[in-house]
Amino acid sequence: MTDGGSARGLRPVGYHDCPGGGQVVVDGDLAFVAHMKAPHGTTILDVSDPRSPRPLATVEIPAGIHSHKVRAAGGLMLVNREAQPADRPPAGTQGGLAIFDVSRPRAPREIAFWRSGGAGVHRFTFDGRYAYISPEMDGYVGNIVMILDLKDPARPEEVGRWWMPGQWVAGGETPSWAGRHHRCHHPIRLGHRLYVSYWHGGFVILDIEDMAKPRLVSGLDWSPPFITPTHTALPVPFPVRGRTIMVVADEDVAKLRPGPPSFLWLVDITDEARPMPFASFQVDGVDGSPQPPFTGCHQPAEEVRGTEIPVAWFASGLRIVDIADPHAPREAAHFLPPVPAGETRVCTNDVCYDRRGLLYMIDRGRGLHIVERV
Repeated sequence: MTDGGSARGLRPVGYHDCPGGGQVVVDGDLAFVAHMKAPHGTTILDVSDPRSPRPLATVEIPAGIHSHKVRAAGGLMLVNREAQPADRPPAGTQGGLAIFDVSRPRAPREIAFWRSGGAGVHRFTFDGRYAYISPEMDGYVGNIVMILDLKDPARPEEVGRWWMPGQWVAGGETPSWAGRHHRCHHPIRLGHRLYVSYWHGGFVILDIEDMAKPRLVSGLDWSPPFITPTHTALPVPFPVRGRTIMVVADEDVAKLRPGPPSFLWLVDITDEARPMPFASFQVDGVDGSPQPPFTGCHQPAEEVRGTEIPVAWFASGLRIVDIADPHAPREAAHFLPPVPAGETRVCTNDVCYDRRGLLYMIDRGRGLHIVERV
């Protein structure tokens, strides 16, 4: 490692110097980096040689727009368009979801733009047919859950939507929370369920066997008393010690009051109507004193390949959390890169696998690292 970084159980493979990003995903030999700030939108990289990523194309965006999330599958690339700041969108900006043909990755071609209301789309997942998105829509307070059908990617069609009761103010509902505190952040599908983080509204589990009519199975809100919002609800697709487990990451931003950094939860959803948090993980050495935002937990890798869960942990880099004993999650490895040029500290924002098992981690400020487990 160079000065300023540390590693245990993970070895650097490659690095690409680029503007900071909100997400990285890999499809085959292509890595897609969604950047944090205009004019940088999305960069497509050839990572067939992970030691030396090669830029193939970039998509730029106008000022006032945020395009920090990306998904890619089957020759399609989906990117969000969100006005910034989201709670006070500049006049004239238009948010939504942009769909690109990337079958020729050197020449991405926009084939559709699905327009939302409000500030636009924040985060989403994509399975090659359906997109599970978090748009703002006219008549609602904050982002809601929506399913789009991309059977014809040039003509996205809404299949179904769900919102937390109180969001649909145009329908006469009245929220019981302040502002946009309860809003859809991130839907993840497994089988006939959507596992949806809902910011300071905790998380919900939705039955989508009938996609046109998503149905609430259960939900759990722990904010308050806990001070940080819920970022990701990630189901583990196999039993752990005979139980069905969900890994839930709170995000170390938008705190209800000053306090210690966010951490990772383990929730038992064997009885999915009664989700039960039963364990947590925090990086070693955190003393519980108030810390600035972007210090603690953020986002796990959404592809679960075993009981070792890679987690982007903001100022602590990449942490591999082993949940083999779910009552006692432990750190199995970590990679803390050097502080990027022009930044005051590391801010690891996202992590994903490629088909070889390599891990890609993007810093919110600058740079993409590729590492391997050893």
